Amino acid sequence: MKNIFQTTVLMLIALFAVAACAPQEKDDYALNALPQASELNFTATPTASKANVIDLAYESKIPGVVTWNLGNGTTVKGESVKAEYPFKGTYVIAMTLYTTGGAVTITKEVTIAADDMSLLDTPMYNALTGGAANLAGKTWVFDQYHSGHFALGPAASTSPEWWSCPPNGKLGCSLYSQEFTFTQVGVKLQWKNNGYIYTNDNGRKALGITDVVENPGGNGDFDVKYVPKANYTFALNETDKTITLSDGAFFGHYTGASTFQIMSLTNDELYVRCISVVESGNSWWYRLIPKEKNIKPVVPLKAVSLKEDFEAAKLSINFKREEMGQLDSIYSNPAPVPVNQSKRVYLYERTSSFYSNISYAATGYKFDLTTVNKVRMKVFIPSYNDYTTPAAVAGDWIAVNTLQKQVVVKLQNSELGGNAWQTQVEVTKANLTTDKWLTLEFDFSAVKDRQDLDQIVIQFGAEGHAAPGLFFFDDFSFDK
Repeated sequence: MKNIFQTTVLMLIALFAVAACAPQEKDDYALNALPQASELNFTATPTASKANVIDLAYESKIPGVVTWNLGNGTTVKGESVKAEYPFKGTYVIAMTLYTTGGAVTITKEVTIAADDMSLLDTPMYNALTGGAANLAGKTWVFDQYHSGHFALGPAASTSPEWWSCPPNGKLGCSLYSQEFTFTQVGVKLQWKNNGYIYTNDNGRKALGITDVVENPGGNGDFDVKYVPKANYTFALNETDKTITLSDGAFFGHYTGASTFQIMSLTNDELYVRCISVVESGNSWWYRLIPKEKNIKPVVPLKAVSLKEDFEAAKLSINFKREEMGQLDSIYSNPAPVPVNQSKRVYLYERTSSFYSNISYAATGYKFDLTTVNKVRMKVFIPSYNDYTTPAAVAGDWIAVNTLQKQVVVKLQNSELGGNAWQTQVEVTKANLTTDKWLTLEFDFSAVKDRQDLDQIVIQFGAEGHAAPGLFFFDDFSFDK
């Protein structure tokens, strides 16, 4: 009996030993073993219908996760994938196998003999270039007549939270002279400008270019002399939704970036963002449109009367405040006597900023000044303001350095943004009597033929100096 038991045990041990030496299937590969490159293989076979489309297949028995770098800027995952190569050339395909023991990569070269533009017949390529049949390419420019065509936000944000450019907000700089023509055949990019690009002081320093023009709007921004090369190319990654411009090219605003995340790409809009290399934590947003669609909107003329007495809880005219003080703008009448016995008036608090003012811009129309061309208001100039002490001035072009007993009304074109002053017309009422309500009229009938004005600016105390002061006005109207 003892011998029989011993014989049985020995037979079982032998059986297990034979089983352990048997060839292993793919899913029995030893745990935590690092494969050798020599153990891996994949095939790269052109498809029967298109030589530029390659079938890639993992052929080894070792289990794991297979990823591919196709050598054209695209990465994919899977044991069997297709790779498309629209352009002739030699591409290095890298296959990586990830196992519990680590990762191993092997490569093969694939040579594509000829271009196949039919592979670019995709919505994104066609929207950007106009399609392979459009040999002249498609030209894009900044959408200057609509807000948000140039914007700024934090690098981690999905929207431009900090600032958005208004229509024509960058007039006077080179941003609107930039043209980008994308051609599908040859993936060519032609960039034209007026010999300058736009950037801030960080960008200017990074470029190391001293031939600059400070922009009319100031704020430390510059036009920097920069002539693009004759020819560039572009790479459109439809998987990652990015576009990369060759040779350091960029969309006319220098941030040090040449790769842009595509937020939207349609036949009518190319909306991209980039992370600035020359500024920490900033992302810039650009919206471009086809050049032929960059047409100034036709804004109608309207003779609209405006009135505001500041008595109602909800104002009909909400004046925009620029560099004004922190006191409440609607205030009790400081002198409720004849000429103006109303309860509430507008408090204008001029700060030590050089250009304190309030303004109103019409929405959707320009002023028809043929009939409605007079601004009227009641004003109160307090004597307690300091009208004699000199203050700092914005520059040597400012002739007056003290607070003035005056009020100026200006009509401007709001489309010009920070440059609206360049074509403004103004009427000044100076040397006004203090401590009493005065009724004033500002007559703009001399410019009744102007058709570009849509903004009213009110400025007390004169501009360009840093002398503060308090003023009041009431019963504002813009009428016949």
